[in-house]
Amino acid sequence: MRKSILLLSVISFAMITSCKNEKKMKDNPFFAEYSTPFQVPAFDKIDTADYMPAFIEGIKQHDSEISAITDDSDEPTFENTILTFDKSGKMLTRVSKVFFNLTESNTNDQLQSIATKVSPLISKHNDDISMNAKLFARIKTIYGKRNELKLDAQQIRVIEKYYRDFERRGANLPKDQQDQLRKINEDLSTLGLKFGDNLLAETNKNFKLVIDNKADLDGLPEGVISAAAEVAEKNGNKGKWQFSLAKPSLIPFLQYAKNRELREKFYRGYFMRGNNDNANDNKTVLSEIIKLRAEKAKLLGFDNYAAYIIDDNMAKTPATVDAFLNKLMVASLPVAKAELAEMQKIADSEGAKFKLQSWDWWYYSEKLHKQKYDLDENELKPYFSLENVRNGMFAVAGKLYGITFTKGTNLPVYQKDVETFEVKEADGSHLGILYLDYFPRNSKSGGAWCTDFQSAGWENGKKVDPVISMVCNFTPPTGNMPALLNFDETSTLFHEFGHALHGLFTLGKYNRTAGNVPQDYVEMPSQIMENWASDPQVLKMYAKHYKTGEVIPDKLIAKIEKSGLFNQGFVTVEYLAASILDMDYHELAAPAKVEAVAFEKNAMAKAGLIDEILPRYRSTYFAHIFSGGYAAGYYVYMWAAVLDADAFDYFKQSGNIFNPELAAKFRKNCLAESGDDEGMIQYKKFRGQEPSLDPLLKRRGLK
Repeated sequence: MRKSILLLSVISFAMITSCKNEKKMKDNPFFAEYSTPFQVPAFDKIDTADYMPAFIEGIKQHDSEISAITDDSDEPTFENTILTFDKSGKMLTRVSKVFFNLTESNTNDQLQSIATKVSPLISKHNDDISMNAKLFARIKTIYGKRNELKLDAQQIRVIEKYYRDFERRGANLPKDQQDQLRKINEDLSTLGLKFGDNLLAETNKNFKLVIDNKADLDGLPEGVISAAAEVAEKNGNKGKWQFSLAKPSLIPFLQYAKNRELREKFYRGYFMRGNNDNANDNKTVLSEIIKLRAEKAKLLGFDNYAAYIIDDNMAKTPATVDAFLNKLMVASLPVAKAELAEMQKIADSEGAKFKLQSWDWWYYSEKLHKQKYDLDENELKPYFSLENVRNGMFAVAGKLYGITFTKGTNLPVYQKDVETFEVKEADGSHLGILYLDYFPRNSKSGGAWCTDFQSAGWENGKKVDPVISMVCNFTPPTGNMPALLNFDETSTLFHEFGHALHGLFTLGKYNRTAGNVPQDYVEMPSQIMENWASDPQVLKMYAKHYKTGEVIPDKLIAKIEKSGLFNQGFVTVEYLAASILDMDYHELAAPAKVEAVAFEKNAMAKAGLIDEILPRYRSTYFAHIFSGGYAAGYYVYMWAAVLDADAFDYFKQSGNIFNPELAAKFRKNCLAESGDDEGMIQYKKFRGQEPSLDPLLKRRGLK
């Protein structure tokens, strides 16, 4: 998942007084370019009290820059309008990229409080610029004669992108409708924050499973038990075992715990998040979000919010997405049902007197995995220490692109466990900085994502080097045992690294287009890296026993390959169910109110989802679409999977998964210059043709 901070503008702050203490302003790390190595954020100097003054000053500066454009008496040109606008707002961007990234990765009550105040202000400011008639008039003038100005293709593309941005953000609406849109945007910014804060509390604060009877741990691997004991002791429960809703704690329990009642209790704690009729309930919040998004789409001339969002994507229409998802659901649902039947046989053979439920899937699928492929995940984990996996992904990037990674020791970090690496080109020149944040904590949102503290760009004729951040929630080390990843976590690290490479390699002179791709293209650079993670040739490069250094044996690699199609029905169906749920919500036309539980139930029945599988994200904890940037866009992972499967198949067909010629073409067209043209055009520059669906279907065992 790639997260980014996109700010079009900022607000005029006549109502906010200037900082009381001028010395404090001078000491504020955000008030000038960072003096740190490689201009990374000065985390060692940033104080919580610095954020609001920095936002105020950043807004003030950006306001002044916009006024300079609109007050210019000269005829609008690319340089005095488009380029100046493209490069404006540097200070606001600087503070925003740190603040909003930390509210996800290392938040606290003070940051959350600031966010509730700042977000609606920034929303208003974005609207002030989007609906600035004088600014839009200048952009519109340039847009109208863009083909007569002897501009190059990228300059014309930037003009067209900005003109379309302003149209899509209400620049052409009459004043009364603009006022209505402003209110909607402000409310949506606040509601999105509330949804995320509620979910964070439900995940990290409002549920814990504390076990005091060792018999209830029966079946759990020793590493999982040790980790739970450490967590319990840290939380004042010495002699007990404590589990959280973080995936590294939840999934192993569901996989191995023999106590079915506890599996159900634990899984219910997970899938009822935001749906407990308490202070953190998200049903009303999401209902209001859906209502406002539908109203926004209608104001902007679209039938529904899905039409508004997808109009800017490769898919273009909701009908195209619906047909795509339904086709895959038809192919994958029978596979999932067959998997269920096999697991029910195992349960029956063991004397179980019950029909399998959703909380049984991980437990019996693990048994089926062992039975069919003689593969136990705990047999694999010693070969996937975090350090080895990290070094393996670096090695893959080195073989593909010639880049190197050197661990930093002098760069400030926002949390003690975060690692930093300098990334260099093959010739030794500096490319960028990579931050790696691996483990769960109560201050961090769930999941994994990649973002940046500074985007690659161009300023005053010089390249601006990127500062990229990868954030995960992996199984932490315990005692003398290092962090050992399961294979899903291994794939996740490679996935987020693909996003990081996209950010590191991005080239382009203009902020609006450099690295900016359609939403349903975004996951292709990340997902293609997962293919290398599981390739036998690559496994031998990095999968080494953490104690002995022994390279993973061929018999285990063979088992991994043989089991590659295992559980793909479930994995595909739970994902598709969530994608369909997302589309159903956002294809609603201005609903008065959505009853989330009933709506989800009806949507899943219509999709044919079986009771034993829940959508990957149920409505009340579907952060991707209600507090993230994937509304009417969760489908993009599967859309991009078509691209990544086809692209990796191209490497395999060449006879060399590290083919230097193809790697150079992929880096240039699909990563570095990805924003230079439309997504499919850039892909075809690499591939020579549009992607085929066949490699994806074969990879998932659906054909």
